[in-house]
Amino acid sequence: MAKLRVQAFSISLDGFGAGPDQGLQQPLGAGGESLHEWLIPTRTFQQTHGDGDGTSGVNEDFAARSFENIGAWILGRNMFGPIRGAWPDEAWQGWWGDNPPYHTDVFVLTHYPRAPIRMDGDTTFHFVTEGIHAALERAKAAAKGRDVRLGGGVATIRQYLRAGLIDEMHVAIAPVVLGSGEHLFNGIDLLKLDYRCVEHVSSPEAMHLVLRK
Repeated sequence: MAKLRVQAFSISLDGFGAGPDQGLQQPLGAGGESLHEWLIPTRTFQQTHGDGDGTSGVNEDFAARSFENIGAWILGRNMFGPIRGAWPDEAWQGWWGDNPPYHTDVFVLTHYPRAPIRMDGDTTFHFVTEGIHAALERAKAAAKGRDVRLGGGVATIRQYLRAGLIDEMHVAIAPVVLGSGEHLFNGIDLLKLDYRCVEHVSSPEAMHLVLRK
């Protein structure tokens, strides 16, 4: 059965998945880029965003696993772009240029309708105004039996967690403190929601935890 998975989602030691003051110049907020120092050097990341070379080991293993058997994505609107409110025009087409790293259908949660955007590399962004359940239903249909990856951000993951819809989560805890920002688990009772830690592996750059229902 197709699963809804959170993969390679980084948080700080104090639980923040993004720092304060997010915007165009610092999409992850103040200090947010430090959460991903485990990921950026990996072979998987560098093959998509860098020079094609990269590191192996524990961090690469989890980075590679994050793309396995993924047939569609769901993103919150902040993960697509910094624009708030009604779309002023259709000029903004995401953070990633003409060839985004998804290569599947991507369902973006928003309150404001917009026509789908077809990009290079078989990525198509669809804008869903009917809520998280509708987005998941459409994503599972598009995935055709493969899993759906929930890319974030924090607020979107929290909505799906509270609804008990996430089957598996890989969280990478970076050895940094942000102090404020968007907290992933604040006020969420993972035990009551029936999540358990089924795997934990550490590297010098992160502790990797896998939670599963």
